[in-house]
Order: sequence, then C-alpha cells, then structure tokens
Amino acid sequence: MIPGSSDSCLIQFAKAPLLGAVKTRLEPSLGKAGCVALHRALVSWVFSRHLPVGQVDSEVWSDRKHPFFDALLTPAEVPFRLQEGADLGQRMSHAFADRLPHYRNVLLIGSDCPGINGNYIAAALKALQTVPAVLGPARDGGYVLVGLNRPCPGIFEDVPWGTGRVMEVTRQRLMANCLQWLELDTLVDIDRNEDLHYLVSSVERELFFKKYLTC
Repeated sequence: MIPGSSDSCLIQFAKAPLLGAVKTRLEPSLGKAGCVALHRALVSWVFSRHLPVGQVDSEVWSDRKHPFFDALLTPAEVPFRLQEGADLGQRMSHAFADRLPHYRNVLLIGSDCPGINGNYIAAALKALQTVPAVLGPARDGGYVLVGLNRPCPGIFEDVPWGTGRVMEVTRQRLMANCLQWLELDTLVDIDRNEDLHYLVSSVERELFFKKYLTC
C-alpha cells in the first residue's frame, strides 16, 4: 500500500473527448458534437459521484492526455494516468497489474454509468472482504464495475467487448481461475439509443442536466 493512502484504489477509465471517437453508437441521434457533450457530462458526473468516497484513492486513466482532464482533476488533486495496451482487455489488465501491488483492493469503473454512487462503491469494497472478485452487471450484458483483491490471469483476455456476452465470458474466466465472486445490482450504461430513456427518466436527471448539459 502507498504510505498515507487508503488500502483501496478506484480507477475510472475515460476516453478523451474527441469528435467522432466517443459515444459513436449515438451519433445518428445526437450527432458527433452531441456525443462529445454527453461523454464529457458522463465523465464529470461519474467522477463527482465517486470523488467524495473516503474509503478509496481515486485515479482517472485515459487513452491520451487532454485539457478536459486537467480541468476536471487538478482542483481535486486526483492523479491522471495513461492507459497501456492494444485493446480494452490489455488496458484493464495493465491497470490492475499496476495498482494491485500497492493496494489491497482495486476497483475499476467506466464513465458510462450515471447510477454508480458511493453506496455502490462501498458495497463493492464490502464484497472484496469475503471474495477475490466483485462485478457490477450492466443491463446490456456487460458490467459497470469490476473489482479484484488479487491477480486473476486471463480474466480480460479474448473477451468480446461491446457485445452482450461480456459478463458471461467474464464469469467463465473467473470459474476457470477457481475464483469466487459476488455480483452487485444491475445498472445501466448509456451507450445506445434505448439507454437515453433511462438517462432522462432517472431520479437525478434534473441535477445531471442542470449541472452538465445546459451551458
């Protein structure tokens, strides 16, 4: 563990907000500029939701540096790190391999799920007190959170990212490594047109839109 820090680390993965590179499945509905605006809003919202959690050291990892991250992270004194790897699985593997030697628990979340909050993170940390792994299922068949308290070789290899089989394959990887895991409540990622209904009908929609999408 890093001296003077928590024994747990929460990594938020977030793509740089580049035109034509984020939320591409929503471009027919929102346009490229709208997709960038939504992506920036979601990254900021998810960051604001986990930042107050005192049980973890927060970090944001991205595929490249961008002024957006400087503006978001500098006031909160949260570290920024560059992802390493040719695909998502390799980048996730590297993040866990890099942080697990320093922390008892490592959680990794994306920036697509507005439903993640402090209670959800606390539940994940509680799960890791009894099992080696925890997963937060997504409604589309993926997951919004993965947490480990020990290395799990191969868990992120040859996973069909972006499909409805991500969670199924991940469960298979955990079983192949003889690792027990717990699953949290199923939440929604905002990736597809049908997911936008959840965003605009969620309990906190007014705060989300007022804070991030009205300027």
